Amino acid sequence: MKVLLTGSNGYIGRRLKKRLLAQKDVHLRLFVRDRKTLTSKINRNIEAVEGDSFDKDKLRLALKDIDVAYYLIHSLNSKNYKELDKKSAQNFIDIAEECNVKKIIYLGGLGVKNKDTSEHLLSRLETGEILSSSSQVQTIWIRAGVIIGSGSTSFEIIRNITEKLPIMTTPKWVDTKAQPIAVDDVISYLNESLYLKEKQNVVIDIGCEQLTYKEMMLQTAKALGLKRVVIPLPFLSINLSSYWLNLFTPVPFSIAKALIEGLKSEVIMQNDNAQKYFPNIKPTKYLEAVKQAVIVIQQNQVISRWSDNLGKDWNKDHSKEIADAIYLDRKELDITLIDKEKVYASFISIGGKNGWFEFDFLWEIRGFLDKMIGGVGLKRGRRDQNNLRIGDSLDFWKVVDIKENERLLLFAQMKLPGSAWLEFKINDNKLIQTAYYYPKGLFGRIYWYTLVPIHYFVFKNMIGNIVKKAKKLQNS
Repeated sequence: MKVLLTGSNGYIGRRLKKRLLAQKDVHLRLFVRDRKTLTSKINRNIEAVEGDSFDKDKLRLALKDIDVAYYLIHSLNSKNYKELDKKSAQNFIDIAEECNVKKIIYLGGLGVKNKDTSEHLLSRLETGEILSSSSQVQTIWIRAGVIIGSGSTSFEIIRNITEKLPIMTTPKWVDTKAQPIAVDDVISYLNESLYLKEKQNVVIDIGCEQLTYKEMMLQTAKALGLKRVVIPLPFLSINLSSYWLNLFTPVPFSIAKALIEGLKSEVIMQNDNAQKYFPNIKPTKYLEAVKQAVIVIQQNQVISRWSDNLGKDWNKDHSKEIADAIYLDRKELDITLIDKEKVYASFISIGGKNGWFEFDFLWEIRGFLDKMIGGVGLKRGRRDQNNLRIGDSLDFWKVVDIKENERLLLFAQMKLPGSAWLEFKINDNKLIQTAYYYPKGLFGRIYWYTLVPIHYFVFKNMIGNIVKKAKKLQNS
């Protein structure tokens, strides 16, 4: 079976890709924006087409000779995401018809259209309707609500609020009902849909028991061994609630707002097709799903995170942009007597729980200020405390290039008047650490010169501590 997987670097896509690769009867092709985001092993062994769903010629290449295509695409990070989602879905179904694709499997959101339906959910529903509009291509539309798993947006919000706030003040919509679903169950439904014998379009709602968001928070507290009190406040508006989430969770304001708007609508199953078509899949209870997610985090085994694809410009041509950088801060240290592997291991461990060495408090202040103006802040941390890959979030940075025992390049995703990068590079017997900055306008230049004194101490300290840590690794 020839299968195309879109969104393979996203939260669900990475996990589904792993499942599909384990199946001998599946010939997998990936549709990606940038092949560099794939591991060297996958690049060698799996067919991949570069492009996006707005380029019809690239879509034709991707969908040629394909039997089944997974549609895991959304444009939530763009301001006009609703229109972009419509265009993307229409392009996809049009080219799928041209290429005689037999089946599309789409993961959308639970819910119905009414006056309270959020823009985000409405966009997901409209995407499903467009993909289901063809008389030639069958669409299996899997609809899920709150997805619970290590690294999911919903779980990260609920877990962070529950851990940090003994008394949780919430909007009145906290009593809205939903049917959450464990991420592993989502992957099982998507995977089993490949073999569904049904010939017509079918909508399959998935979920476990019905719970209010308040009940989810209290069950999460129970799974974490905490006692928590939830107090709904009727005066908490969407904007206030969004700022609250932005401040106490890793999720930035724009995403928090889209999710809060969705709390007004019940997201419960409208059919029993999951039981009808997949009787062998028994949805995991919410409490157990939370416990499983916590174990995965504790064991440092997180496969994917909600922020893997966050940021519309992180996968651009950074080499060209860096060449145009007006300002840079470069530090070099001799590493002749240290193994390159130890130096590399030292600088790729930076950030997250490992911190930024002796000036962590300055990074914390910058992260807090970034959060206050709607940025991503430092709370995203790291997916893995020891390893990095292209596309990983690293506090308010994004990994845009990584070469083993040679280079790490980070792109700044904090709010700032310009573009910035931080590079660690092993060149011969030297470790070269460089901060690049391309300012926007006069304020961008003022911003750089204001921070020059701080940069002097922070960056000098950073490279020195990277080398110290490398020496300790070598000696141990």
